[in-house]
Amino acid sequence: MASGMASNRQNKDKDKDNGKYRGNGGPRDAGDKATDAAEDAVNSKGFELAARAGYVAAGILHLLIGLIALGLARGGSGSADQSGAIGQLAGGPGGTALLWFCFVGCLALALFQLGQVFFGVRGRSGRDKLKARLKSGGQAVVYAAIGATFGQFALGGSSSSSGSTRSLSATLMSSPAGVALLLAIGVGILVVGGYFVYSGATRRFLRELRGLPAGGAGTAVVALGSVGYIAKGFALGVLGVLVVVATVTNNPEQSTGLDGALKTLRDQPFGVWLLGAVALGLMAYGVFMIVRSRYQRM
Repeated sequence: MASGMASNRQNKDKDKDNGKYRGNGGPRDAGDKATDAAEDAVNSKGFELAARAGYVAAGILHLLIGLIALGLARGGSGSADQSGAIGQLAGGPGGTALLWFCFVGCLALALFQLGQVFFGVRGRSGRDKLKARLKSGGQAVVYAAIGATFGQFALGGSSSSSGSTRSLSATLMSSPAGVALLLAIGVGILVVGGYFVYSGATRRFLRELRGLPAGGAGTAVVALGSVGYIAKGFALGVLGVLVVVATVTNNPEQSTGLDGALKTLRDQPFGVWLLGAVALGLMAYGVFMIVRSRYQRM
């Protein structure tokens, strides 16, 4: 992730001292002042706390998806995807309040990540700056989409992730450009899934954390992260394969999102056991994300 808040402020103050924010030696113009105000807002303590709530929201979401997937492995029913999990949250005790909490947290985290695209790359150059911007931009889109779903349910609406995925796939499959885009999306999901597995196996995700507790508590956090990242990567890998297969066979019914990927996994030889393991891993990832809200490097 981008450099920390303190580092951003130090770099910003240094730039001011060097006259970076002054045009032709005169007072800072309105654009510079607006940029400063936006950066100060993104780096404020209150905004940081709100953004950290976004990790809690993501953790709750993955916990619920894992629980639904575990029920599927045991012969139950349900939709083991974003809309299914949020729908369950909406129907539980205090559901509306939790939905609004998750909506605000995801929105704040999306805005924070968007701010990092512009303000969080000081001290970097070339390829490193581009990678940091792409990563922050991608995370901004992801959390904005999750937040939008939380908001939709909080307002009394609903959605079907699987149905939306099938509809979008069918639309894209109707044109050569759409087919190429779907193939690129499928391959992209596979790459992201592979990265999650790699991050979990090598504990690369620890680079984004700071101040982990010593002893058994710290070991537990690392274990949760490793298992969670690998499980999520595996689930994304299955999803990516389904998108590619659905596109190649021109069958949008096979493109059913995460719920379809997990149910496809269940239907394979030893699939019940594999789905159970992935479900527990997704739950571990959910717990890790909640803990991550405390130790994430912002």
